[in-house]
Amino acid sequence: MSEKKKRPVPVPTVTTGPFWDGIKAGKLLLQYDREVDAWQFYPRPGSLKTGKRNLEWREAAGTGAVYSFTETYVPTAGFEDRTPYLLAMIDLDEGVRILGNLFDVTAADVFIGMPVKIAFEKISEDAEYFCFEPA
Repeated sequence: MSEKKKRPVPVPTVTTGPFWDGIKAGKLLLQYDREVDAWQFYPRPGSLKTGKRNLEWREAAGTGAVYSFTETYVPTAGFEDRTPYLLAMIDLDEGVRILGNLFDVTAADVFIGMPVKIAFEKISEDAEYFCFEPA
């Protein structure tokens, strides 16, 4: 019998550390370029719009809408006991797209444009992860 694999835990870097610290605190922090009034995700060292290293971390509302989704039957490591599970691309109200698990809804009830909000899941003693649920 094979041993159950543990869910992977994020390993923060200098660039992603503030994002993961926010998640652990129950907040969705995104990078923001004040010069061009633009949010960005995923975390990067510089602005996608200007290339400058002038980014701020700001708390996002954590609300948005389903852009696309899939029901996953072949799990990645650590998700074996969850199949099937929903994975969705979410268009956040701040104008960025983010990928996350979708909880508290069935595939039959999900629809493109469905309003969602961020939620948090404890994945280890020291780590939280973000997910989304119907708003």
